[in-house]
Amino acid sequence: MKYLVVLADGMADLPIDELGHKTPMEAAYKPMTDRLAQEACVGTVSNVPEGMVPESDTANLAVLSYDPKIYSRGRSPLEALSMGLAMTETQTAIRCNVVTLSEEQERYEDKIILDHSADEITTEEADLLIRAVEEALHTDDRHFYTGISYRHCLLWDNVPALYPFERPHDHLGEVIGPYLPKGEDGAPFLDLMRRSYEILNHHPVNEARRARGLKPANSIWLWSPGRKPALPDFKEKWGLRGAVISAVDLIKGIGICAGMTSIDVEGATGNVHTNYRGKAEAAIGAFRDGYDYVYIHVEGPDECGHRAEIANKVLSIEKIDADILAPVFAYLESTGEDFHVMVLPDHPTPICRRTHTMDPVPFLIWKKEAPCCGVSTLTEETARAAGRYLENGYTLMDLFL
Repeated sequence: MKYLVVLADGMADLPIDELGHKTPMEAAYKPMTDRLAQEACVGTVSNVPEGMVPESDTANLAVLSYDPKIYSRGRSPLEALSMGLAMTETQTAIRCNVVTLSEEQERYEDKIILDHSADEITTEEADLLIRAVEEALHTDDRHFYTGISYRHCLLWDNVPALYPFERPHDHLGEVIGPYLPKGEDGAPFLDLMRRSYEILNHHPVNEARRARGLKPANSIWLWSPGRKPALPDFKEKWGLRGAVISAVDLIKGIGICAGMTSIDVEGATGNVHTNYRGKAEAAIGAFRDGYDYVYIHVEGPDECGHRAEIANKVLSIEKIDADILAPVFAYLESTGEDFHVMVLPDHPTPICRRTHTMDPVPFLIWKKEAPCCGVSTLTEETARAAGRYLENGYTLMDLFL
């Protein structure tokens, strides 16, 4: 028996006027997904428990069967693990975005956050910026590490405080003052953010980006601190040899922490222009190599939601359907072996809000040996109308298996 999960991060949305009052899922041409939906168990699921922040670490932990209330310790430690950073018990990992702030205002607090991803800066450019920050701001117990694109990591031994930071993508277009670290506990972090602007704003990388019409990555933004993670082994829990395929350090880290294999794909970017076919080929290769459970995570819909890119969000859903789901399904079907397929987002990332929300998300579970009477197409509305609702996302695995 084989199990395929296609996780389209942030795919769920709200109706959009520019799409004829349809959601991107409703507007997208996704024949493979809809074919499965017609014979699948369809419903909605809440992957983020009440009272928790709707972040991708929380939601993906739930989809992978780990109760976030027990196992969530922040996304940064999982990202650190994926980056090969061996955390000690006394270290705290803190997500370190490189962001774009407005330049007109003299005071740092009066600046406006224009882009949480600095135009989805390349990893190669970001590495030079993070190296500059590390050279200027590191101490014996504090170091900065390059991740992927705009997502990086600060490791701090015996950190002064676990400050409740604000998420940068929640405040796009807003003055940053109200959302900066405050008080005695926040002062060390605010100092780093302020000083990073002085280091980065006129760095040669950013001057070259301006010359090309791109936004500069002129400040760091710290958020989502956490301590060393620990998850029960996935294979011991389910008796399945599992693999994760993602461009995002967070998802790789969850897989590694759970004892799964993280498979890298050349050209996987974490945005709409990722290597979809490469992810499909990697999944097929994993099944051929004896893996029982393959979790393909695609970040594109989520990034398009944050950036309010309507056409690209529709495109990313269509590419997931055509270039990932269809070929992997065709391969599994060709083997003659029984297999199950699950397709879902982790959380919604509505274009109109440009951030994650708590709403339940649609899912389909298709089983070769047990087809169901499903729905004509998988959308937010058809999934709600199907009437099946799971309150706790970590129970979804029982239904899937």
